[in-house]
Amino acid sequence: MGKMRENPRYNVISMRISDEERDHLENIMEKTQLSISDIMREAMEFFAANYDQIDPQRKAA
Repeated sequence: MGKMRENPRYNVISMRISDEERDHLENIMEKTQLSISDIMREAMEFFAANYDQIDPQRKAA
């Protein structure tokens, strides 16, 4: 049986990205030794921490 995790992750989110965006992610993966999932988690944390500084016009969209 698999290893029990303290904080299991059951939700899956998928998205479509361009070849250029995929290449960018792969470069980040090579530099940081992080998975795409870990990179996206860090990006969400960064976005949430800086959301108040986003242009108000963009928030309304």
